[in-house]
Amino acid sequence: MQRRRFVQAVLAGAGAWLGQRRACAAAVPSDAPGLGELVGRVRPRSGREIDASPLSVGMETLDRRMFDPARTYEHVGRLGVKWARLQTGWARTETTAGQYDFAWLDEVVDSLRKLGIEPWFNLGYGNRLYTPRADPFGVGWAPLDGDEARAGWLRYVGAIAERFRGRVRHWEIWNEPNIATFWKGDKPSPARYVELVSMTAPEIRKRVPGAVIVGGALAGMPTDYLKGCLEAGLGRHVDKISYHPYRPVPEKGYETAVATWRKLLAQHNPKLGLWQGENGCPSQNGGAGALRDLDWNETRQAKWLLRRILSDLRLGIELTSYFHLVDLVNYNWGGGSTGQTNFKGLLRGTDYTPKPSYYAYQCLAALFDAKTERAGAEYRLRLLPGTAEQPKEDALVYAVFTRQGRVLGAYWHAASLQEDTPTRSVRVELSVPADHLAQPVLVDPLANRVYRIAQQTQSGGRLAFGNLPLADYPLIIADRSVI
Repeated sequence: MQRRRFVQAVLAGAGAWLGQRRACAAAVPSDAPGLGELVGRVRPRSGREIDASPLSVGMETLDRRMFDPARTYEHVGRLGVKWARLQTGWARTETTAGQYDFAWLDEVVDSLRKLGIEPWFNLGYGNRLYTPRADPFGVGWAPLDGDEARAGWLRYVGAIAERFRGRVRHWEIWNEPNIATFWKGDKPSPARYVELVSMTAPEIRKRVPGAVIVGGALAGMPTDYLKGCLEAGLGRHVDKISYHPYRPVPEKGYETAVATWRKLLAQHNPKLGLWQGENGCPSQNGGAGALRDLDWNETRQAKWLLRRILSDLRLGIELTSYFHLVDLVNYNWGGGSTGQTNFKGLLRGTDYTPKPSYYAYQCLAALFDAKTERAGAEYRLRLLPGTAEQPKEDALVYAVFTRQGRVLGAYWHAASLQEDTPTRSVRVELSVPADHLAQPVLVDPLANRVYRIAQQTQSGGRLAFGNLPLADYPLIIADRSVI
């Protein structure tokens, strides 16, 4: 009987994996012409199969019960990310003064940990028990309005830190304090935010051994606000700075902004790291949340995700998180249901089925765990015209990574995703040792397909590949041994 059950379980698992491969292949028909022989696909890896990774997914709005986490576990476990951002919800936890119900959060944290995923907390929001004018969920109401609110907040912080001290190590304080939507009661102020951090961080550190405190969680990349926070002493209280760079073209101005922020951090605390803590784009028009007024569809969302994640990896951002795991139906800003959906999910909010963006992220997660690193300056990639009409040089993005002694070279056209950009042909040159690309293949992560590269030459330490497609999403040249 036991053997029969074992065989049935193996067959069921194999069937699920094959079904996933078929779904992945059918998710998006690649629009890149000139691809050669199809030789395979990237095998998805679960969170348990990956030791470490910089990739995260958002499971925010738990405080407002905006999705059913139990329906997501199977999918998030197979996604291949190693991190998940959770909003904690003071108002949901303490509905009677002095009594804390953490059972709902225990269930999510423990379920993710069993899947090999490390939860990290976004700590907030307010509580109308202590701030009567707050909405029922306390969204954005900072607990700085009077001694009672401050004392209630510190008791809550102590209780949650004690509860999760052995399970959650990374704690982000508040969410988007630089905008009025999430900082209510008075005007957003760097000094006031740092005041909140300065009283909160010690309560966590004295209860959670080795706690990593994340500050900022800033909407956009507001340099003046960050500068104000650092001047007010934020760098003395936190270990990481996080930000939410929502923008239609992920690359537009991004590299310059990251360089500016790194310079600022170096002036105040060189040990501070950068986390891209929340970013996503819709899969259809309308709805709620950032970027909702632009023309999106599921394919464009998947392309945007690939560009967002690889842009972060290219610039060496320590952690990059995609918002959100699932569409948020009847989005709630704090005052109740709006009747709108935030369509940024990897899963559809109606039935929790995966979108093309889910499979695109799954493909990246299998290739870009902690074993894949940015390559040194000796590895170079450049694109040469393959057709008469080529995009401008500043619209071309490329990055080289190494994995297990082999090379992965990503390149794409940073075009607007509100238009359908035609795919062009290009010649790609890589300055790498030939044995680092002994079996060159081209990975199309949009459809999770791997193609043999037929046209290649070698000269003077350079490998050249002719007639490759240049698309408005990343394609990856890699050695077949690491796929």
